[in-house]
Amino acid sequence: MKPLGVNWFIEGYIDFEHKKYVLLNYLQEINRHFDKSRLYPNLADLIFHYNNLVDFKKNKSLMQQAFPQRLTQADIDAVKLTYQKIIQDDQSMQEIEQIIAYAMAQMNPAIQIGKEIYDFVESHLNINPIGIMPLMPYHGYFSLRNGKERTGFIYEYQITIFEGKDDKYRGININFLENYEYSIANTPEAMKLKLINRNKFMPNPAVYYVHSDITFPLEQTLLPVAKRSLVKYISNAA
Repeated sequence: MKPLGVNWFIEGYIDFEHKKYVLLNYLQEINRHFDKSRLYPNLADLIFHYNNLVDFKKNKSLMQQAFPQRLTQADIDAVKLTYQKIIQDDQSMQEIEQIIAYAMAQMNPAIQIGKEIYDFVESHLNINPIGIMPLMPYHGYFSLRNGKERTGFIYEYQITIFEGKDDKYRGININFLENYEYSIANTPEAMKLKLINRNKFMPNPAVYYVHSDITFPLEQTLLPVAKRSLVKYISNAA
């Protein structure tokens, strides 16, 4: 997918019809992925650009703290400089406001579709703790099974807590370990014993069996939703 530039709506020649063409091509590609239930990175990218427009519409400079994963200092300086130039040009500002209004109206339905897909995937996701859980389950393992596929995927996870301006946030880092073939003998409980015997530094690790009722695209949908759902589950249980 050809990505939108961070400042796509104010870069280059500011013309409504041209920007409309650029936007619709981008959204067409986004919707093509959504039609195949491919959420990431498409939904996150779409939300990022929508928030960019909201922020600009409110006449606020884009701050690095707001989007640390996407904006560099050069991006921020470029937006500020461009904004200072065009804010004095009534015609350009009117064109940009038209572009922003149109873009937000077009992006919002696509975002809602993405969120509906996310909610649907999450509703078909089950998380089960395996065996006795430690008091601090922020470091451990989870096995991910996609629908009725016999092959699962084992990951080590580490949940991190960091404080924002108004609240605490939780993130998760994962490391793929191996595939796991489920059978009558190879149960989630057997998987946990195998992990304990292999890694003595965690005698009683937190282990979760995460499985979906329906098969979804693994990397683009199931794994990202599973990670977020696991963080929510552990946070509520801890």
